[in-house]
Amino acid sequence: MTSPDSAGAHAEEPDIASLGALLADRTRAAFCLALLDGRAWTPTRLARLAGVAPSTATGHLNRLVAGGLLTEERVGRHRHVRLADSDAAEMIEALAARAPRRLVPVRSLTAARRYRALGFARVCYDHLGGTLAVAITDAMTGRALLGWESGPALTPAGSAWLRDLGIAQDTTPHVRTCLDWTEGRLHLAGAVAAAVFHHALRESWLVPAEGSRVVRLTNTGRDALRHHLSLDTGTPPA
Repeated sequence: MTSPDSAGAHAEEPDIASLGALLADRTRAAFCLALLDGRAWTPTRLARLAGVAPSTATGHLNRLVAGGLLTEERVGRHRHVRLADSDAAEMIEALAARAPRRLVPVRSLTAARRYRALGFARVCYDHLGGTLAVAITDAMTGRALLGWESGPALTPAGSAWLRDLGIAQDTTPHVRTCLDWTEGRLHLAGAVAAAVFHHALRESWLVPAEGSRVVRLTNTGRDALRHHLSLDTGTPPA
């Protein structure tokens, strides 16, 4: 072992610059944002999304996999990639919340509606993000289902609320937060948020939009949120 006093000694420190370099390219950043839907994508699909050649997409994806932000799966000869884990997803969402805004052209009414819908409610890896997610977090706090004395935690009333919804928990469920890029405020993440989100999907309170991170709040969902959280969501984006 090298002595700490010798010229050849080394210590470890976080290489934030190396991680930042992975996201310094707009194509790689676009891939990571798209993969916040929690699904595995093919390189071809990601290439179409970013408007680059498949060979270019492959080079970018190789860098993201090597850097630990993405993981890859092989199904026969086909390659799929996804975010490495929920920590990677939380970091991407938090960076998006802190990143400066840039103007992008919106060339159709359909695109404008998609941007509004994405801001209102979207998949954030394994839970809900967007304005609706922040409103749900606020409503749970207002009803004392969440406590914040030492960070976010489910209260006994919150545990009972989950049971009333039909979401059983064998142990104390994990609660954490994401910084929402739409609102610049926290929305609920962790096991509780994932359980509530998947319950909402099963009950058709929320319906995923095809080929997008957008999820749509149904009339049933509006009624359920009003009943369970006294939350009036207003009229969601068309």
